[in-house]
Amino acid sequence: MDSWDASTVSPSINSNRKRVACVMALAVSIWGGQCVSHLFARPAVSPALAASPAQSGAMPGHSLVAAPVALPFYSSADFTAEWLTPDQPAYEKIHRIASFALRNQGGQTVTNGTLRGKIYVANFFFSSCPMVCPKMLANLRRIQAAFENDAQVELVSHSVMPDVDSVNVLQEYARDNGIVAGKWHLLTGDKEVIYKLARDSYFAEKQSRGPAKSGEFLHTESMLLIDGEGRIRGVYNATLPLDAERAIEDIRLLRAG
Repeated sequence: MDSWDASTVSPSINSNRKRVACVMALAVSIWGGQCVSHLFARPAVSPALAASPAQSGAMPGHSLVAAPVALPFYSSADFTAEWLTPDQPAYEKIHRIASFALRNQGGQTVTNGTLRGKIYVANFFFSSCPMVCPKMLANLRRIQAAFENDAQVELVSHSVMPDVDSVNVLQEYARDNGIVAGKWHLLTGDKEVIYKLARDSYFAEKQSRGPAKSGEFLHTESMLLIDGEGRIRGVYNATLPLDAERAIEDIRLLRAG
């Protein structure tokens, strides 16, 4: 995924986008349009789930804007949103995160089984990162705070420098940065395993470059929302506070069923 400097985005631009989104929603429908802060980021609703005026009870001559009722699935590195329902043949082929076993900052093994049934936000980092990672850390802490008392929501950060980020290093990093044990896992392990997971499961790069090589470095500003079945349901820029808020909203949608 391409990197870009979030500092070039003025807060006023984000604010104006939100205002424009509200105006557009109201202009489309005076009856039921709902202002959604991420209107420009993805389709508001699956075409298959959008109700017709007759089905939705709209008054003659008017149409209703259907509110989001689900989140899309992402099964490819270009992150094309797919709105699928269980009755569609493609539903069974939705991409899932591959099996893995890595250690967290407490020395505990974290696997797919550990996270099964949990909603989690995944990202990639390294503890000595001086520029991008602090921004990502701040926004991930917002998500941690929003779901601090919800045992069904967790965060998973994978080190891309596992040879440096040992369990002890990650434990100290967690202590220094307000990372809650059991809520937020900082993972380390075999570099080749982590890089394969990043590229093939989380699509951390647009093109897979095969097994990790000595001296090779992978880093991405993205964070991904994973559902209880290990499927990707959201993609965000972890350096942007607005995207952290989007992720929080989307987690609440998933929690609502």
